[in-house]
Amino acid sequence: MAQAFFGGVHPHDMKAATNEKAIEQLPAPAEVVIPMSMHFGAPCTPLVKAGDLVRVGQKIGEFRGLGAPIHASVSGKVKAVEPRPYSMGGNMMSVIIENDMHNTLSEEVKAPANPDALTVDEMVEIVKEAGIVGMGGATFPTHVKISGGIGKVDTVIINGAECEPYITGDHRTMLERPEEIIGGATYLAKMFGVDKVVIGVEDNKQNGIDAMNRVIAEKHAPVVVESLHCRYPQGGEKQLCQAITGKQVPPGGLPSNIGCAVFNINTTCAIFRAIVQGMPVVNKVVTVSGSGIVEPKNIECPIGTPVSLLLDACGGVKDGTYKLIAGGPMMGMAQYTADIPVAKGTGAILAFCEKEEQTVADPQCIRCGKCVSVCPMHLEPLFLYQYASKGMVDELNEAHIMDCMECGACAYTCPARMHLTHMFKTGKQLVKDKAAADKAAAEAKKAAQERKEA
Repeated sequence: MAQAFFGGVHPHDMKAATNEKAIEQLPAPAEVVIPMSMHFGAPCTPLVKAGDLVRVGQKIGEFRGLGAPIHASVSGKVKAVEPRPYSMGGNMMSVIIENDMHNTLSEEVKAPANPDALTVDEMVEIVKEAGIVGMGGATFPTHVKISGGIGKVDTVIINGAECEPYITGDHRTMLERPEEIIGGATYLAKMFGVDKVVIGVEDNKQNGIDAMNRVIAEKHAPVVVESLHCRYPQGGEKQLCQAITGKQVPPGGLPSNIGCAVFNINTTCAIFRAIVQGMPVVNKVVTVSGSGIVEPKNIECPIGTPVSLLLDACGGVKDGTYKLIAGGPMMGMAQYTADIPVAKGTGAILAFCEKEEQTVADPQCIRCGKCVSVCPMHLEPLFLYQYASKGMVDELNEAHIMDCMECGACAYTCPARMHLTHMFKTGKQLVKDKAAADKAAAEAKKAAQERKEA
């Protein structure tokens, strides 16, 4: 039985523009720009150079430490390896490939002879080599989450909440590719050694729930679909764990602390394709919507496709469009250019017209407390805002600012239109900078003491 999580808001879902539109395949572009950072962790090291010929699925970026490899999404010649604009801000070292339009598959892409006979270690290795990450936006390497959770996790959850307004890519995947979702969930059950996997889906996607239940019944899969009441941010992994299990992740903790592991719908599909077909992550489903889009759509395109081409495929942007966002309206990041590439974590591209601009130049808190009542992490945003704006790092730490998930619920409900989420990002950076400075000072002091004693 679905539980309730603390806090949350009920924004208009704004999904009607695309939730009945099938996923369209965008023709491969003449050129893709594949950034070497599409995962949580340090950027990959490029394995190719200008002039090299590459094929679809060929590894072109290798990680060290925490990360996931990166693969070519088209076949052709490497035009350059250089920094290019990046959706997370600034420039990122990228591999630019001129598409030869032949879509030639790499010899590295090999389907296992019998996927069902694979051992757990073999499946985890396949997931790692396929470059699978959290494709809902967090981009945490999936093989690390699986290998670190084996033996500790007793509840595997597939995140089908898709609670952010406008985004419908996961919903369409449920309707059009339920076999891949259930197949991937079945492999996750084998890897974790659990009796069943739970898929949490908000009840505004009933046809998606029905589609998956039909496949579960046909295949007698060890999967259960749990219908959840609509509430943002239900798709946050900590909130989803509480909604499904009734357990709360402790402050500063992870779902694994309460025996849970959470995977996105499209991540689950990627696991299925990797294990059954040997195919790494080379494509992404993106919702292109918002009041500034002429014809909103759900589009599947090769990783590295310029966002400008997705906008063109939707008829372009309307006159008066003032903002472009990569991601959802609550947690996405505003972009200064459409010349950024689609990455593994790109779930949506949204454009908005001027009539929706409702910011305030000099907002003033009225102490209403609404931000406190909706914060799903039990924080006090009005005080966090004051501490961050005044650079009070110790107070930010005491107020647990690092527990903030930047969901934007507080900013959404604020009648004064305070720039809360933006200020919390700034506050987190202040805390990180202070921690780095303290560590450097401590190391310098220790080195000086060692020299003195020597």
